[in-house]
Amino acid sequence: MSSILPEENSLNKSAVNKDRERQLLRTDDGSFTFLIPGVDETYHSRHGAKQESMHVFIANGLEACEKDVVSVLEVGMGTGLNVWLTAMHRKGEVHYIALEPFPLEEEAVNELVSSVEEGKEFLKELHALPFDREVEMMEGFFIEKKRIELENYRSELKSDLIYYDAFGPRVEPGLWTLARMNQCYELLNAGGMFVTYCAKGEVRRNLQAAGFMVERLAGPPGKREMLRGVKRL
Repeated sequence: MSSILPEENSLNKSAVNKDRERQLLRTDDGSFTFLIPGVDETYHSRHGAKQESMHVFIANGLEACEKDVVSVLEVGMGTGLNVWLTAMHRKGEVHYIALEPFPLEEEAVNELVSSVEEGKEFLKELHALPFDREVEMMEGFFIEKKRIELENYRSELKSDLIYYDAFGPRVEPGLWTLARMNQCYELLNAGGMFVTYCAKGEVRRNLQAAGFMVERLAGPPGKREMLRGVKRL
């Protein structure tokens, strides 16, 4: 069971999301992401959105999890790229919770869907799904979208994987604090994994302080490293 704490709700605090302008951007591998011009921040890597997601979240997250039934918590659903790739590459049953307090507006979704070649119908359906209701999008792939920020998210259900795909510390430092890493640690099952594209030293130290065993792994194109944290058994 999950809940939102109204007194803590901070949907209007995000510096990035005060600027609603989004520009669709073709990245170096031909896949698409959005650029937020006001802060010069992108949803995924300009060097290759799909390549980044495949490397960080699929190869070093989903495929490293050996369970037959996997529960995934994503922080920052964004375009839905990680959701689609997880559905396509799952080996068993997946239960996916996607936190996205600032979902793409209809115009941006339509622009994205009309531009992509892969996953067009999946992404269209994903963004049209209601919030706070688990839906079986494909056989063995269940998803629940939640319009809530991480700091306000509570759940009695633990996850096996956390995809931490939030905007970076430069523009959203509050998402990378020790408090948020502590929260992620508590949201994982023992042996569960936290994976992120971000490899900044402060983030690594916060993960370690929260109790994670932290690995610095080779990064996707354009980045030297990424981080994976494992909750101790």
